[in-house]
Amino acid sequence: MVGCTLPPWLLGGQREGFALRVRWEPPWVCGVHMEGSWAGVHVNGVVGYPCTPYGGCGRGAPHPGAPSPCCLPCPRCAQRLCSAAWGDTIFAVSSGHGRCGVAVIRTSGPGSRGALQSLTGRPALPPPRVLALRRIRDPATGEPLDRGLVVWFQGGDGVHQTPPRQRPGSAGPQSFTGEDCAELHVHGGPAVVSGVLRALGALPGLRPAEPGEFTRRAFRRGKLDLTAAEGLGDLIRAETEAQRRQALRQMEGELGRLYQHWSDALTQALAHLEAYIDFSEDDNVEEEVLSQVDATVRALEREIGSHLQDGRRGELLRGGVRAVIAGPPNVGKSSLLNLLCQRPAAIVSPVAGTTRDVVEVALNVGGYPLVLSDTAGLRDATDPVEKEGVSRARDRLQEADLVLAVLDATAVPTEPVGLGAALGSLQPPPTTPCIMVLNKADLLKGKGGSLRAACTQGHPLPPVTLLSCKTGEGLDHLLALLARELARLCGDPLSGSPSLTQSRHSLHLRQCAVALARYGRERRSDLGLAAERLRLARRHLGSITGHVSTEDILDIIFRDFCVGK
Repeated sequence: MVGCTLPPWLLGGQREGFALRVRWEPPWVCGVHMEGSWAGVHVNGVVGYPCTPYGGCGRGAPHPGAPSPCCLPCPRCAQRLCSAAWGDTIFAVSSGHGRCGVAVIRTSGPGSRGALQSLTGRPALPPPRVLALRRIRDPATGEPLDRGLVVWFQGGDGVHQTPPRQRPGSAGPQSFTGEDCAELHVHGGPAVVSGVLRALGALPGLRPAEPGEFTRRAFRRGKLDLTAAEGLGDLIRAETEAQRRQALRQMEGELGRLYQHWSDALTQALAHLEAYIDFSEDDNVEEEVLSQVDATVRALEREIGSHLQDGRRGELLRGGVRAVIAGPPNVGKSSLLNLLCQRPAAIVSPVAGTTRDVVEVALNVGGYPLVLSDTAGLRDATDPVEKEGVSRARDRLQEADLVLAVLDATAVPTEPVGLGAALGSLQPPPTTPCIMVLNKADLLKGKGGSLRAACTQGHPLPPVTLLSCKTGEGLDHLLALLARELARLCGDPLSGSPSLTQSRHSLHLRQCAVALARYGRERRSDLGLAAERLRLARRHLGSITGHVSTEDILDIIFRDFCVGK
């Protein structure tokens, strides 16, 4: 068939259509053998008209020696039949579930055009990417379901589908998935939405989409790479401004372009090295090629190493900074949690040791995500249940990204050395950032001034603030300290190069760096083994974006070297 690759089940076999049996007969696999009266060929919900005197566009050409009536379809009709064989058409509610003013129902696949025609009852569709008001009906009964806006997007060459897979960012089909897509903007009542979904599900070749299947199809057709797909998921889940900025930047391809730039440089270095290995004896490749490869590998090692040493900023911003409220019993840890989240999330009692388990809440502080945990008071407990709570508190303390060390302002020393000793008794991780919160400031009397002076001493103390959970005094200062620490931990998502956002990225980049380091050690002894190290490094980079290919290397070999001149 012209311009596409046929699925195995179509080669030399038969498939029952909805209007006509289609037989693919070697050696005329590109033709359609017609039996009886017919108006078209119906495959997977898409009607295709072979280009014969009996129908279609009339531009088909008879195949020499083919049994009559049989012909080769023109490229447009051939592509249509082939695209129908690519797979089924999916549909789903894209605007979320529940009552709403407008619900968006999306379809993607070769049957989208026919589905839209069936539900609107009109063979003529509006121009692509243009909204039109239509009455939506159940095709089986003709019953009106709603009156709403419809729009469709052409996939493939602007007429039909595009087989996978093109390079992300290149010119291509003007739809999200790269396939024919349709959207129905209907009223968001449950009865309307369920009625439209039932009508779509009753059409042949259509089925409900699986979670993430629209994005998966877009990836398979080169509309976006894996990092952009991950950024799209993060954008949907973003709850703070900083998360939104980082996710949008990744979805728009900045992280993928950075990794692709490294992959392209590595591909070129590998191509040059393999050309040197294969053709250096023929004097077609100059000696300085190896020096260029070495320089490229060293530069990549430096860039990837710097990228990995980012303090996990992207991961912290994506998942939230884990902050732990720690301190002795009955100093106001649960009161602080309730004050920060503005609701009674934890039980507050004058009895020491009330909190036994970890209470966790998610907050937005200064546009940054904070996952705050209230823990049991740290002391040598005798009660078995409280001992378990203290053990869990110490485990959370060791895993924390930020510690809020809460102490009783009326019971701590007023000099910096004494404050440092009180903090040390909690045994926070030495490398974890910490904020000291001296609670019950409303009970301070004569020593309030001296304690405030001690709080401003700075080094070796971490940031210190006085607070009254009862009156709210000092809350603004604590929030300012929190926002400053969060900004330092997460960084500015809009400045500098994009940050790592997934542990998967870190794993592959570390493996890539290891392979590059081994290249430097093995390059002097065995060029073939050194080339394999570059191949492995390139494979790890390709695993991040979803692009792993050997054809790129061959392209560069024949582009950059005039082999055999």
